[in-house]
Amino acid sequence: MAKRRITDVGVLAERIGHRFKAPALLKLALTHSSAHPGSKPNEDNERLEFLGDRVLGLAIAQLLSERYPDSSEGELARWFNHLVRTETCAEAAQSWQLGDFILMSGGEAGSGGRRKKTILANACEAVLGAVFSDAGYEAARQLVWRTWEPHLSELKEAAPDAKSVLQEWAQGRQLPLPNYIEVSRKGPDHAPRFTAEVHVEGVAPERGEGTNKRAAEQAAALAMLVREGVWQSAPND
Repeated sequence: MAKRRITDVGVLAERIGHRFKAPALLKLALTHSSAHPGSKPNEDNERLEFLGDRVLGLAIAQLLSERYPDSSEGELARWFNHLVRTETCAEAAQSWQLGDFILMSGGEAGSGGRRKKTILANACEAVLGAVFSDAGYEAARQLVWRTWEPHLSELKEAAPDAKSVLQEWAQGRQLPLPNYIEVSRKGPDHAPRFTAEVHVEGVAPERGEGTNKRAAEQAAALAMLVREGVWQSAPND
């Protein structure tokens, strides 16, 4: 027998631990765009998702800053990226069993929409936007911290993305985005070796090598981050 889908949003409100003064906000946060094709901007959850994304970012930045006062900017940026990524937001949504409550078209539901990471992550952010709209930042922050707390144990193992960290480092200094150049490709087709060079305006370039173009660019970005003191040493050293 198929599992009966829960539709009472009051159950979800209890699950996330927030009593809504305006329950319509939560219902809107759970309305996927497919539910009302051609809907107006205030008839689905996309605007609340936009808001919730910013609320999540601030709450996670605050959480990391308070919990890890001795960590470098590079470490915080890497951990931040891990905590706000689609996969982590989808896991948060799954912990609330959010998929049961999302209103979507029959076609979207029939294609597994209630389990799609992107839909779950977007709805998760929309719920945060709804809590913020209903009760302000502090209520939303508390929800983020309660829900994301278990993910802090993952941070030491979070795979570093040097290119993303370097991009944020450059943006934080109001510099143009890093530019990557393929310097060379050597070796046979079955085992190539790439060399890439990264340029950031006003900063000496760095080179890196890898078995593909992206790996070489990551190595170059990592070399620049280490040289500039954003990362103290290569991860896992």
